[in-house]
Amino acid sequence: MVRLLRTRDADFEAAFHALEQRRQRDAEEVGRAVSEIVDDVRRRGDDALLDATERFDGYRLAPAEIVVSSQQMAAGAARLGPEDRDALGSAAERIRAFHSLKLPQSWQQEREGEVLGQLVRPLASVGLYVPAFKAPLASTVLMLGIPAAVAGVPEVVMASPGREPHPAVLEAARLAGVTRMLRVGGAQAVAALAFGTESVSRVDKIMGPGNAYVQAAKRQVFGQVAIDAEAGPSEVLIVADENAAPAFVAADLMAQAEHDPAASVVLVTPSEALAQATLEELAKQISGQPREEIARQALAGSSALIVTRSLEEAMELANRYAAEHLELMLAEPQRWLERVEHAGAVFLGAYSPVPLGDYVAGPSHVLPTGGTARFFSVVGVEDFLKRSSVIGFSPSAVRRLGPTAVRLAELEGLHAHARAVSLRLERDD
Repeated sequence: MVRLLRTRDADFEAAFHALEQRRQRDAEEVGRAVSEIVDDVRRRGDDALLDATERFDGYRLAPAEIVVSSQQMAAGAARLGPEDRDALGSAAERIRAFHSLKLPQSWQQEREGEVLGQLVRPLASVGLYVPAFKAPLASTVLMLGIPAAVAGVPEVVMASPGREPHPAVLEAARLAGVTRMLRVGGAQAVAALAFGTESVSRVDKIMGPGNAYVQAAKRQVFGQVAIDAEAGPSEVLIVADENAAPAFVAADLMAQAEHDPAASVVLVTPSEALAQATLEELAKQISGQPREEIARQALAGSSALIVTRSLEEAMELANRYAAEHLELMLAEPQRWLERVEHAGAVFLGAYSPVPLGDYVAGPSHVLPTGGTARFFSVVGVEDFLKRSSVIGFSPSAVRRLGPTAVRLAELEGLHAHARAVSLRLERDD
């Protein structure tokens, strides 16, 4: 089922280190395979894109079928039932409202003959990657597309594998303002978005979750385009005290374990009784689940129940793990929130399970995984914007600051730099 670890055990550090290194598995082999795909698409365009789609995803498209037409998108979305359409619409409203709260703006400050500030502008085009084969992830379309729309991105291209997109995905694309949809996925889709092909326009940034091959492709095209954080197999770490309900803890672990055999789910608690009860609950809850086999593989893989010496030690492990989702199933979650250093999203208390964040809370559920929450953040409007510095000097400001600039330029041996400033000082004299 799932391992039970104790921090007092001699072999604990080695076992926990393996959990910290969860994203490193088979990275070299995956990287080599992806490099061949990316290079092929860069060289041969549509032909390579279609060949890779047939080889890896099992369906053959004609070049004219790569792009889903606006008529096809509308017709497909219309097949969605009214209750599902209403649910997507409600989620979209909440997501849009959240991302509209703190929209960065351009600004300028004028003082003593200087004008300093920033221009904030939307990216011209973005590519959104939405996985599809394991489940129709309509919510991910909303969580990526709506922040892009709020930011004002004019061209939003979505790539998602499958010959026939699910009606929910098509409706979500409509609600999110997706301007173009592609019927391709995998590393080949990432390469097409990065380099462009006969049918796919090159974008400026690629965002979205995906398997190890998709994430490796994003890393390999970085520099040609911008990318977001590592968003690979799902993960949750739950810090719980003795008051937590074992049924809640097990249910929240299961919610992430059913995503992917490579998902990672971890409970960290100072309560041996809670760990044992959660183990029993997992055995009960997993039986007969539609995605039971996937969940069993995830629990047997990079997952664990960990008994610590204290809650303080539990929080230290949580920060080391740097989870995509961190649940604080504690009597006083706000108190312990102050100790969180690294997490994609933090869920406070027993009644804040991750699925509420996945669908209706408002913040994006596209989060850094594999420990990258140490330096990456949740997807937001800021990811679809770029900033340019604004700098203006009057002659009086040059007189005041120019000599310092000349001195620093000469210190670095950049005499043409110094001359560009000193000429203005001489002209002003």
